[in-house]
Amino acid sequence: MNRNEFVVATAIVLLLAFTLGWFVHLIVQRFRRGSTDDMGELERLAQSLHDAEEARDEAVMQLEQRESELGNKLSQTEAELRAAMDGLRDARQEAEEMRAYIERMHSNSRS
Repeated sequence: MNRNEFVVATAIVLLLAFTLGWFVHLIVQRFRRGSTDDMGELERLAQSLHDAEEARDEAVMQLEQRESELGNKLSQTEAELRAAMDGLRDARQEAEEMRAYIERMHSNSRS
């Protein structure tokens, strides 16, 4: 291989190395730029997830509070129902006693 062939071969090798390096540089830049965009998207998604979790926690807390209120109201209503049923039972018993008393009075007056 003479000197001219060596220079041409070296120039071709250097040109190929430069071209390959340039393509690799472009590919690396695209991946880096894409990952930066992806990081912004990931941060936005993370913030949305955080907001959704806070909203869910708030909804669960409100649900538990409402459930507690309804449980208290139910207990109160059941107590009122028991009191009303006891009152009704007492009133029926008293009415029955009054009927029996009236019937005895009628039977005593007839005799």
